[in-house]
Amino acid sequence: MSEPLTPDFSRYEWRSLESATLHDAVVTVRWPDGTELACYSLWLAENTDGFGLEPRTREALLDPGDLPAPDDLVDACVGADGALDLCWSGGRATRAHPGWLHHVATGHHRPDAYLPPVRPWTAATFSEPPSFDGSIVLDDLGELTAFLEAMVGFGLARLRNAPATESFLAEFGRRIGPLRGSNFGDVFTVRAETDPDSTAYTGLNLGQHTDLPTRETPPGFQFLHCIANSVEGGWSRMTDGIAVVDELRTEYPDDYDALTTLEWTWVNRSTDADHRWTGPVIEPLGRDGQLTLRAFYPVRGFPAMPPADVPRAYAALRRFSAVAHDPRFQIRSPFVPGDLVGFDNRRVLHGRDAFAEGAGGERHLQGCYIDRDDVLSRLRVINKTGQLL
Repeated sequence: MSEPLTPDFSRYEWRSLESATLHDAVVTVRWPDGTELACYSLWLAENTDGFGLEPRTREALLDPGDLPAPDDLVDACVGADGALDLCWSGGRATRAHPGWLHHVATGHHRPDAYLPPVRPWTAATFSEPPSFDGSIVLDDLGELTAFLEAMVGFGLARLRNAPATESFLAEFGRRIGPLRGSNFGDVFTVRAETDPDSTAYTGLNLGQHTDLPTRETPPGFQFLHCIANSVEGGWSRMTDGIAVVDELRTEYPDDYDALTTLEWTWVNRSTDADHRWTGPVIEPLGRDGQLTLRAFYPVRGFPAMPPADVPRAYAALRRFSAVAHDPRFQIRSPFVPGDLVGFDNRRVLHGRDAFAEGAGGERHLQGCYIDRDDVLSRLRVINKTGQLL
């Protein structure tokens, strides 16, 4: 007897069921290890071959309006091979893979599956970003996985000794996922310019911020690669936004309330682009433990709140900046040619010390973005299959 198809293309360990009972259109299955799962009949209809599962795409075939009545499931039992056997009115019979059901019962179907836990940090946790060998990362899956695990868990990781070439960042980024373009390009150059259209392209000090709050969904992860750096100053600064938000919530609740409820309109200042979005500085933690900070003050354009709330909003911004720049939460490190830093752009605030423009030195970085969805997808696939597919 062949294994039942599953509604995906993963391989699951066969875990024979111990029992299956049907009551009020709910099938409760149990395994010998004591694990149980309650399965609604229509969910089983959608996900079993021969009824609602399209066998070529492994996607659900039935529009909700075409689903059967819940009580069309008339019997459920454990098959001779340990699978879940289902009998439907009209004589239809389908089977469900017990290993696939077990992975649902144990939570391995959830978005956080195959990912490291979110780990907040402060300057007491580490003084520099967790670092890995950039000279082998393109060929060594273990090193790439370790980098991604740290970057997703801590929101921050670094490669050392990567090739200091203009082609490396794009090659490395595309190994993880599609690059997310912006009006600055798929890969953008960060250096001081004589006619800049962003403060990033100056030698000015940049306070702790996140990029592109002008977008409906700001980029998930950002990567900055150092190709050359011989200037004085310009050290990178990183702050974990989760630690900042926790401090604000517990120590300054009034400011936290203002930062999470009072909205601003963010507008990029450019001759050839006009991106705008309205939202608060802090969007609270989502169900996946991630958050979104909109914190780039050069493009925070207009209060989108009643005039009476504007003084309170500015007072909260001052508090936010003070905590984000507090040495307890901030780490500093220089950029050395061959360094590549990857960080969660919606979680980790980054900044830069000032450096002298046109003083005989050169500071040349490249940057790119990759959506959080694509980074997490790549890490799940690696952890599930042990391969870079």
